[in-house]
Amino acid sequence: MKNTFSLKVKDELSRLEPGNSCCLRSELLGFLRAGAVLEVGQSGIQVIATTESPSVVRRAFMLLKRTSSLKVKISCEPRRIHNHNLYAVRLFMQPGLKEFLKRLGYLRSDTDLEKTVIPRKGCCRRAYLRGFFLGAGSMTNPERYYHLELVTGSRKHAAHLIRILRVFDLHARRVERKERQVVYLKEGDEIAAFLTVIGAVKSRLDFENVRVVKGVRNHVNRVVNCETANLNKTVKAACRQLGAIRFLVGRVGLDALPQPLQEVARLRLEQPEATLKELGLQLDPPLGKSGVNHRLRRLEEIAAGLKAQQKKVFR
Repeated sequence: MKNTFSLKVKDELSRLEPGNSCCLRSELLGFLRAGAVLEVGQSGIQVIATTESPSVVRRAFMLLKRTSSLKVKISCEPRRIHNHNLYAVRLFMQPGLKEFLKRLGYLRSDTDLEKTVIPRKGCCRRAYLRGFFLGAGSMTNPERYYHLELVTGSRKHAAHLIRILRVFDLHARRVERKERQVVYLKEGDEIAAFLTVIGAVKSRLDFENVRVVKGVRNHVNRVVNCETANLNKTVKAACRQLGAIRFLVGRVGLDALPQPLQEVARLRLEQPEATLKELGLQLDPPLGKSGVNHRLRRLEEIAAGLKAQQKKVFR
């Protein structure tokens, strides 16, 4: 089984203390709607929910035992392709199954899935979302990027999820993927809030820690990139200035230049790696960065003018 962030969240949720009976039913309803399949046969109906997490299986078994007297069968099937086990929770046909599923809100009639009943109380809505995440929720490793989703095969269920999430100021979106409805959150703040809503407090702290580290790392990278860009810009400017000054030395000599330009030109030749501020402090009287830059730019303009004249002569 892959040790993903999603499974860590589900493992934490599966260990939460059971709440009120109404919340237990709502969590079970969310779990069954998200991850269960209703099979109808000649002998009756049965409900099967599968998961990769043994913690989720234990949670589902507890929910069923706390809310009903039904017999529950748990099975495990090795999956060689993905190198993990697939666990199944099975409610096989038995007396009281249909009545229980109807009371729960999972069935509308003997074989029709209920698509309208959703919890009304705030605590039950939190439990419903928790159950839905346990059944068909996932989130990416926050070290990569932020994305959380709840998957369902029903448009109505997706609409209900979005409506419930909005109660908690979570603005989810919906997209269709391979005939499945995907309700998702992409903002880090909203994903953190969702984890709190469903009771995954430790996972939220882990999520926030990753966000802080990423934020610091991104800030450092931006600063380094900015400083590198500024340094490259400074080096290119210094090389350009040195080229212009050396051209002037070879063409007319520094003595032919005005005294202020001579001073800056000699300093630049002697100290090619110095900053404008460092050059300005060595002048008498000292000169600011803009003043030094103006004189160096003037030297470049004179050199460019002489080069242009030289091209005309050779044409």
